[in-house]
Amino acid sequence: MSNIKTAAKDKVPVGQKAAFGAGHFILNILPGTLGVFIQFFLLTAWGVDPLWAGLLGGLPRIFDSITDPIMGFISDNTTSRWGRRRPYIFIGAIISGILFFLMWQIDDNASQTYIIWHVMVVQILFLIGNTMFATPLVGLGYEMTSDYNERTRLMAYSNTMGQIAWMIVPWLYVIIPDTETFNTQTEGVRTMALIVGAMCVIFGILPALFCKGIDSSHMEGRKKINFKTLASNMKDLLAGIKQVSKNKPFMKLCGATFLVFNGFQLVAAFGVFIIVFYMYSGSYEMAGTWPAWFNTINAIITAFIVIPIISKMANKWGKKNAFIISTFLSIVGYLGKWWGFDKELNSKFNDTAIGEGLTSGLGSLFEYLNPILDNIGMSWFTIDPGNDIPWLIFLPIPLFAFGMGGLFTLMMSMTADVCDLDELENGMPRKEGTFGAIYWLMVKIGQSIALVLGGLILKIVGFDPNTTEQTLETMNNLRIADILVPSLTAALAIWVMWKYSLDETRAREIKEELLERRGEL
Repeated sequence: MSNIKTAAKDKVPVGQKAAFGAGHFILNILPGTLGVFIQFFLLTAWGVDPLWAGLLGGLPRIFDSITDPIMGFISDNTTSRWGRRRPYIFIGAIISGILFFLMWQIDDNASQTYIIWHVMVVQILFLIGNTMFATPLVGLGYEMTSDYNERTRLMAYSNTMGQIAWMIVPWLYVIIPDTETFNTQTEGVRTMALIVGAMCVIFGILPALFCKGIDSSHMEGRKKINFKTLASNMKDLLAGIKQVSKNKPFMKLCGATFLVFNGFQLVAAFGVFIIVFYMYSGSYEMAGTWPAWFNTINAIITAFIVIPIISKMANKWGKKNAFIISTFLSIVGYLGKWWGFDKELNSKFNDTAIGEGLTSGLGSLFEYLNPILDNIGMSWFTIDPGNDIPWLIFLPIPLFAFGMGGLFTLMMSMTADVCDLDELENGMPRKEGTFGAIYWLMVKIGQSIALVLGGLILKIVGFDPNTTEQTLETMNNLRIADILVPSLTAALAIWVMWKYSLDETRAREIKEELLERRGEL
């Protein structure tokens, strides 16, 4: 365990951690909701062609991948009385919230051509606002503390709050089609867009109001940002990206993130397909809310159990070792899904005394809750214990949750260390914005690839979404892919990080050298 206590001046107050975490909640709820609306409700509520829905999901990401590094450069070189990041976060949160709401105010009778152009154009404008919000927010997190372990605690706090978004998003599939809540799906989408947009404005501006970054008033080497310097700015931007790409520890972080995150993303939807088409023979009615519960419980365990453990592990054994251990545990969890999602094993478990006791207890609980849920208009939340309950699908969650729980907690903390190394090697200005933009660029590129490859795997295993009866061979192959893909990418990520060299000792040496060179920021 690290014997060096965090100095009081390096500790981030709980209020600032909560404000930064509120920003991360928005950083997760916006893309989560956008993905559900485009990939599911554009098809089911407005009848948009699946090919166009796919293009609406993928094409704007190309534009997004260009604007992120530009925004990182602008933020790194900004001079203002409110700091380098906070003005953009404040304005970006408001623009993002308003445009997200406007994106989904589509008339029920609008033509397909109008819907496609409306969503495409407004989405691109929304992404400009979202880039203004997200890129400086990530950069702000890297500079809120210079302490090695406090950085992990800050990222653990924000990642925990970010998981709340993933407790909510799965229920959009349940709430919006619920006829007792909304008259039509289109009405549901418009209403939920208003709620998410309002949350974006309210929670998104909190980091700008309450978080404190480094004092950049004496930071040297910043470029002037205006139209006259546009050409030289582009040259400096490319030079900065080139410097960042030569930072070996950072490239290892990007490579490991690309593998772990996109291995998970590639099979993210497979769990729902396996629950519905394998465990409940293609009946969405019998599957009920179990797909939503599976994802929500995953997020709850990640947020409140796994992330705090990972934070302790990083403090005791170092960030690299914590990453390797947590990623290895996630592989064990992925392998455990073979038994957790086995129909016969679940059936046998339901016949045991423990299974019968759990089902009976759940039935009694919802017998009590159902009248209350009906009175407050949340009948969609109920569970029908009459059907076989797939208890065992929840068993692997505490293990494979270590993969995603450890990833962003540790990688974002380690990227902050890398920013110190970059300043030591390349001088001012510090490039937290550029590092953050390129890190998330890798995530977004991989996410796009995962969307395409996920569909390809479904096609290879012979999955037909238009029929309720899938062959046993298809479902077994899908289950194997659901396990093998994230396990292999996680194993490769361990290999990538095995010789990562920026440990606590070296990080503290770098900090001392920087303090000696330019004093405290």
